[in-house]
Amino acid sequence: MTKQTLLLHACCAPCSPHVINLLREEFTVSVLFYNPNIHPEEEYRKREAEIIAFSEKEKFHLIVAEYSVAKWMESVAGLENEPEGGERCRVCFRLRLERTALEAAERGIVFFTTTLSVSPHKNVKTINEEGNRAAGIYGVKFREENFKKKDGFRESCRQAEKHGMYRQDYCGCVFSRKKHGKNARP
Repeated sequence: MTKQTLLLHACCAPCSPHVINLLREEFTVSVLFYNPNIHPEEEYRKREAEIIAFSEKEKFHLIVAEYSVAKWMESVAGLENEPEGGERCRVCFRLRLERTALEAAERGIVFFTTTLSVSPHKNVKTINEEGNRAAGIYGVKFREENFKKKDGFRESCRQAEKHGMYRQDYCGCVFSRKKHGKNARP
């Protein structure tokens, strides 16, 4: 029996191995790397190179979408002072999940989900709401997941270390970068 394809939005390479392994039990997994929130561009390029190398090693189909930081900044305009996990994060999830749903619809892929829920710092309820919202817009199905369950985050860290992956110390956006004491120039 042929497995259906699922499009997985990957926020970064280190969050991907555990999630891909779980999903491969049921699906043929294609991965979309669309993260216009990552700042600065040098950081984005590091993360992009890491997911490309991982896809080549693990032999999965990878789609690298455009790096559109200006679109992300426009989307979160007015939300600069929101706390981590607040409305700015919801809008960021929305932007990335809508892009994933669109990609799935254009490729005839029925299901999509995201690695975002593996992080203990991300609100699964918000992610699932935005995923279902995007699914409704594009006529595809969002697979609600909470990949941090059953020690998922720890397992993703273990697997990333096993693969020798670069792991960043902030979510990626300029505001998160600033919160972690890094130079946060836009």
